Amino acid sequence: MIRIGLTGSIGMGKSTTAKMFAAQGVPVHDADAAVHALYSGRAAPLIGSAFPGTVIDGKVDRALLSPHVLGKPDAMKRLEAIVHPLVREEEALFLEKARAAGRRIVMMDIPLLFETQGNRRVDVSVVVTADAQIQRERVLSRAGMSEDRFQSILSKQMPDAEKRRRAHFLIDTGLGMEPARRGVRAILKALAGCG
Repeated sequence: MIRIGLTGSIGMGKSTTAKMFAAQGVPVHDADAAVHALYSGRAAPLIGSAFPGTVIDGKVDRALLSPHVLGKPDAMKRLEAIVHPLVREEEALFLEKARAAGRRIVMMDIPLLFETQGNRRVDVSVVVTADAQIQRERVLSRAGMSEDRFQSILSKQMPDAEKRRRAHFLIDTGLGMEPARRGVRAILKALAGCG
């Protein structure tokens, strides 16, 4: 089974690209969605214990959690020590189900694929990219987004040029939806000949 790792900086079109792979029949495990589910499930009591006052009605309230961890590396490490092993368990279950179903190709959508060494758990990496100006326009058009927040997010992500350098495949969403879809199909065709 070939495991594709999908990543891309904020505003590059990673979520849209993941949907394109899913539309081609590729099972996709979304790490962000797993975290969201864990925040309303198994992780909530553990986080509530480590960071009192952050869980309301059995769900982690991100707005309440934020001041506990933002700009506090030790607290962030404590949070990650709770959440990351649970996300890995979810990923392992996803892979087990895909293998049992006889899937030849699966995708792990991991926003910080290279930053967290997630690329060690995949066979190939696909980086979603776009021109910096297109990225900027997309991100700043989002509700609640500011220049400062955008820069703060970018500062935590590996630069796009470095991600592109490490990638096995690139999808440039700045060229439009149809070229991106063609890119997805080309990657799957190339991988179908492997293994």
